[in-house]
Amino acid sequence: MRDVAGARLTTDDLTRRIEGWRGESVVVAREPETDTWMFIALHDTRMGPAVGGTRMKTYSTLGDGLLDALRLAEGMTYKWAGVGIPFGGGKAVLATRETLTGDRRHRVLERYGRLLGSLRGAFRTGVDLGTTPEDMKVVSDAAPYVMGILHGHSTDPGPFTALGVLAGIRAALQSRFGTDSLEGRSVLIQGVGDVGQPLAEMLADAGARLVMCDTDEDTAGAWADRLGGTVVAPADMAGADVDIYAPCAVGATVNPETVPLLRCHIVAGSANNQLATSEDADRLHERGILYAPDYIINAGGAIAFGRMQLGVTEGQQLRSEVEAIGDTLAEVFEEAAAAKESPVHAAQRRAERFLATRESGSA
Repeated sequence: MRDVAGARLTTDDLTRRIEGWRGESVVVAREPETDTWMFIALHDTRMGPAVGGTRMKTYSTLGDGLLDALRLAEGMTYKWAGVGIPFGGGKAVLATRETLTGDRRHRVLERYGRLLGSLRGAFRTGVDLGTTPEDMKVVSDAAPYVMGILHGHSTDPGPFTALGVLAGIRAALQSRFGTDSLEGRSVLIQGVGDVGQPLAEMLADAGARLVMCDTDEDTAGAWADRLGGTVVAPADMAGADVDIYAPCAVGATVNPETVPLLRCHIVAGSANNQLATSEDADRLHERGILYAPDYIINAGGAIAFGRMQLGVTEGQQLRSEVEAIGDTLAEVFEEAAAAKESPVHAAQRRAERFLATRESGSA
């Protein structure tokens, strides 16, 4: 096997990335014409079939793509358990050599759809970073295991995820300041994409002052102009003086280098794996920065698609269930405050309690 850059990926490389991962299995396949490698990681199926998004991305090495799939699949286990929905944790990564368009992209998606179909429902998927509702329609033509397909069309989970983040931000404000009002509060949105855009609109409607940050500075500027916000460069993001930092793109932006620089009161956004290490949660807590655990606050799209899979399609009911993320986080914040610890620990206990009840058959 060769990595994406062309060097050989050895068995030792693969072993090193899987060591310490507590998952169940990894399915690997390749689309030869584009040299795209496919990793489907199934972390924990005690609650039900594994469900998670499909990410398409160019990685420095194939090992990095595999590692992304492993970490994200584990995060999905805790996401489902944290919000009490009976699915297992899984994730798919399509590791490409280049950005794929046209027939080449279609070929990869068709091949991936056949791989998904071969699992016969053990893994079900939807949109993630680098894939679109249109991509999922192609995949669903090959396998009936794509979530969010209604009346032959794929639904975009981004607005549902943004709605859940908004509810989580309000819960964090209530916990930190005693009021959930966004009027006059400053929010830095890192990543003005499928979730960042609808979140920005919701926050602006609620009276928040927006600071936009994106690697595409033209996109950040256009949305700042549209919503009356300002722009900060990615290099200056960590030191921005704001009430709330909302990471909505890549993970690990909260890390040992950035935590000492943060000038916010709350970290609450949609990105997966926002913390580079588990210790970063405690570093935030020591600085008095309230952290909304990512796998709970960003579960809105998963909740909506999960409920669709279970037969709920009425819009207001879906919205109400997504907005209940705020109630869940309020309980997490309260438990963490009583224990004088980071909310990450309370959220993990909550998820593990749910997993234990499912395993014992008492729920």
